[in-house]
Amino acid sequence: MAHSKQALKRVRQNERDRLANKAKMSRMKTEIKKLQTAVAAGEKGKAQEMLSAVCQLIDKAAKHSIIHANTAARRKSQVTRAVGAMA
Repeated sequence: MAHSKQALKRVRQNERDRLANKAKMSRMKTEIKKLQTAVAAGEKGKAQEMLSAVCQLIDKAAKHSIIHANTAARRKSQVTRAVGAMA
């Protein structure tokens, strides 16, 4: 276990950041699943509305280094293609 004051502080900060990152990642995954459910159900209007919000969540996750930039691009591409294929 850490002994110095600064090491103990880093332990506290790391735990706080880990929980925040976990929450953001979970929210992003949940919204992606909701969008995929709407696409599977054929709800085109709802899916198009959700698309911009989902892309924003993905971009924010990449901006804060929760996911890699290429992963963000791939996920945005997947959901955009899924919504676009509904036409």
